[in-house]
Amino acid sequence: MTGLAVLDAGCGSGPLASALHERGARVTGLDASAAMVGLARRRLGQDADVRVGDLREPLPFDDGAFDLVVASLVLHYLQDWSGPLAELRRVLRPGGRVLVSVNHPGAYPIVYPRADYFALTEYSEDYTFAGQKAVLTFWHRPLSAMAEAFAGAGLRISTITEPSPTPDTPAELLPPMRGRAFIGFLFFVLEPA
Repeated sequence: MTGLAVLDAGCGSGPLASALHERGARVTGLDASAAMVGLARRRLGQDADVRVGDLREPLPFDDGAFDLVVASLVLHYLQDWSGPLAELRRVLRPGGRVLVSVNHPGAYPIVYPRADYFALTEYSEDYTFAGQKAVLTFWHRPLSAMAEAFAGAGLRISTITEPSPTPDTPAELLPPMRGRAFIGFLFFVLEPA
């Protein structure tokens, strides 16, 4: 990671940006929430390059500005991926990679058994964070729609990973599981096509 220019697109409060910075990357963070950008600056230091920006808008960076673009658990909040993915591809240097993590689409029909897996569907869920209730709204899309969106942006999938919890993960941190299956997230490594 040393010396790599990295865009953390949807950086939130900055935990990933901080971990990448500690490994020697030159990290730029971007998030739509001014409050999250404030938390990220507090975590990374006031001199950190963390900006308010919406992935649904053109990104404020030059073509080919980054060696690596990370979009961790952010795309599933967006209805349309075409513009955001095209912009992530645009700011990627030749030979660079885009790393994407999203909610696993296979979890959706488990949680919502009457839902149409193949339909692009908006849904909301209630969460509690540090005693504060919040409603998060997501967009479910099937794996085939994800692959089509990547290809449409000029990106090809080089790796798909379905991580499982480590054996030492405390049970209270895991969602309720049916049987032994854990379907949480998908990770993609994307390269220019």
